[in-house]
Amino acid sequence: MNRPAGRVRDDGQGGSAAVELVLVTPLLVLVLLVVVALGRLADARLVVSDAAHQAARAASLARTENDARAQAQRAARAALREAGASCTQPRVQLTTGGLAPGGTVAARTSCTADLGDLTGTGMPGHVSLAHSAFSAVDTYRSAP
Repeated sequence: MNRPAGRVRDDGQGGSAAVELVLVTPLLVLVLLVVVALGRLADARLVVSDAAHQAARAASLARTENDARAQAQRAARAALREAGASCTQPRVQLTTGGLAPGGTVAARTSCTADLGDLTGTGMPGHVSLAHSAFSAVDTYRSAP
C-alpha cells in the first residue's frame, strides 16, 4: 500500500508518550527521594560510628575520669560537626573502668538524624542512631 506523501497515519496513539511520562514522573521522583534518604542514613551511621571511635580514643588518653568524659564529649561533637552530620542532640555515654592500665574504655555515641528536609513536608522524619566503640588504655602508662 502506498500512502500519499505528506499524510500521517492516525492510529489513536497520539500523545500517549506524554501521558505516560506525566504518570511515571512522580514515581521516579519518589524513588529518587528514597535513594537520597537511604544514602543520608548510611552516611549518618558512618559518622556516628566514627564519633564513637574518636570519643573512646580521646577518653582512653585522659588521665582522670572527669577529663576523660570532657575529652570524649569534645571529640564526639567535633567529629559530628566536621563531618557536617545532620545529627541533633548528640550524646556520649562513657564507661571508663577507672582508666586502669590495660583496661578498656567504652564510648556509646547516639544522636537523632534529621531526614525531614528531603521533601519539605517533614517526612520521613527523624531516625535515632547509636554506635559503641572500645579503646584500650595503655598498659605501660603511669598512674595519674
